[in-house]
Parts: sequence; structure tokens; C-alpha cells
Amino acid sequence: MLDELLKNLDYTLIKQIAFAAFAVITVGGALYLLFTKNVLYAAFSLLLTLLGIAGLFVFAGADFLAVSQIMIYVGGILILLIFGIMLTNNKNFQRTNLQPNKIEVGHHNRFWAVLVAVLLFLGFLKIIFEANFHIIGKQIHNSSSVQQIGVNLMTDYIFAFEVIGIFLLAALIGAVYIAKKEKV
Repeated sequence: MLDELLKNLDYTLIKQIAFAAFAVITVGGALYLLFTKNVLYAAFSLLLTLLGIAGLFVFAGADFLAVSQIMIYVGGILILLIFGIMLTNNKNFQRTNLQPNKIEVGHHNRFWAVLVAVLLFLGFLKIIFEANFHIIGKQIHNSSSVQQIGVNLMTDYIFAFEVIGIFLLAALIGAVYIAKKEKV
């Protein structure tokens, strides 16, 4: 019974539903990020947006970018941002009637922001409709790009890879030197 059900499943429909779910998660998280006034909720909606983008990278066949998105942005930068929000202790909130993690603005003039957003949207829409996508109708191979990136880094781009490693080591040594405590 289960074998017959699996044979009759339309995998393209499942892929389209999953793609639509990741797109809704991405756009929904981004919209909530724009309209919330709570900074902590904005950080969590940024988490949803970044995870949705990682899912869209998987559908684009860029699994290395998807893993990098999760490791760097979600695992590093966003967690640092959340810790920064949670560990910030502002004494002014205790003396006033302001709520913590709320963004208060002095003006509510949104005309220029909406105008710039609409112009950017129309410009990007024009670029998308005028683009010549060569990949439409061609078969996409689902091989992993991680091995190809690794081979290229260790053969063709080994000098740049080593120089970047030396720069990162120098930055780490400089950060440790700056952060060390002075002896009294």
C-alpha cells in the first residue's frame, strides 16, 4: 500500500510546495522584521528569514551557500546580535515608561522611505523581466558543489587561500592582543 502511494507521488509538486513554503517563510520573516517595534522579535524574524534563504539556496543547487548561510549568519552573526540585545542593560528604561527592546522614533515621515522602496522594487522588477535566463528548460545536475570548491581552493587558488589564512591569523593575534588584560 505504501509502495503504491510512493510510486504515485508527484515529486515536482512536492518540490513546488516546499519551495513555496520556504519563500513564504522568507518573505513573512522579512515583512515581520520590517514592521515590528520589538528588537528581540526582529532578531528572531531575521532568523526565520535567513533560514528561509538557506532553504532557497538548496533549491537553487547551491548547497555550499546554504550551509555557509546557516553556519555564518545564523550560527555566528545572528547569535551575536541576540546576545548583544539580551545583555544590553539600559538604565534609562527603568526611569521612564518606555518598554525594553522597543524602537522609538521621533518622526513618522515615511514618504521618502516608501518612495525609495517603490523605486527599488520597480527597478528590480524591470531587471528580472528583461533578464535572459539561459537555464530555463535545461536539465540541472544535482551534484555537490562542495567538492568542486575544495578542489579549486587547493589547486588553482591555493596562493589566495594561504594569504587569506595568514591575514585571518594576524587578525586573531591582534584581537587577542587588544583584548588581553593589563597586568597591575
